[in-house]
Amino acid sequence: MTMAQTRPAPGQADAPIAPPKVVRQRRTRPGLLGLALLLVALGGLAAAYAVNSVRATGEYLAVARPVAVGAQIAPEDLMIVQLGGGQGLTPIAASDAAAVVGKRAAVALSPGSLLTPDQITDKQLLGPGQQQIALGLSPQEIPARALRPGDKILLVGAPASQNASATEATRFQGVVVDTVTPDQEAAIPSDMTVVYVSMAEKDAAAVVLLHAQRRISVVLQSGS
Repeated sequence: MTMAQTRPAPGQADAPIAPPKVVRQRRTRPGLLGLALLLVALGGLAAAYAVNSVRATGEYLAVARPVAVGAQIAPEDLMIVQLGGGQGLTPIAASDAAAVVGKRAAVALSPGSLLTPDQITDKQLLGPGQQQIALGLSPQEIPARALRPGDKILLVGAPASQNASATEATRFQGVVVDTVTPDQEAAIPSDMTVVYVSMAEKDAAAVVLLHAQRRISVVLQSGS
C-alpha cells in the first residue's frame, strides 16, 4: 500500500515550531522569610500574654460605703473584690487591709470604686481650730468651671434684709478640701456639686446656717 505524502502548496512554507516556554522560579529571600517567622512568633507571644493577663486574678480593696474626705476609714468601709488582669491599675491589695484601716480619706470615697494609695493619707487634713463643712452648690453658684483641693475661697453671707447695704455682708475664709459630682456619687442630685471646705471652727456654724437659708455665695480667691 502506498502512502501519499501531503506537500505544502506552492508558495507556502513550513510553520515554525515555537520553542517551549521556560518558567522562572521565584527565589525566596532569606531575610523576608526570617521576618515572617519573627512576626508569627511575636503574635503568638502577644496572644499568650493577653490570655494570661485575663486569667490572672487578684483580690483588692474597694469602697463599700461613702466616706467623707478627712474621715477615718473603718473596716466596714471596705470590701474585697476580685479583679482580672489589672494592667495599668494600682489598687491596694486585700492583704493590706489592716494597714488601710485607721487612715483618713484624702478624697471623698464612693462605693464600688477601687481603693488606690493616693486616696488615703495618715495626715490630719484639718489643722488646729479648724472644722470641715459640706456645701451643696448648683453650677451657677460655683465660681469656676471646677474647684480643686487647695483653692482658697471667700464665703460671703448675704444680710437677712434686702434693704441692707453691702457692708453688712459677713465674710468667711475657707479652703477647698475636695469636691464630689453626681457622676461620682449617685446620691447627689444631678444639678448639684458637693464642695468640702475647711475653715475656722468659730465660723463653721454660721456658714452652715447661711447655706441652709440660701444666703451664702462662694468667691474664688486663688487657685491651688
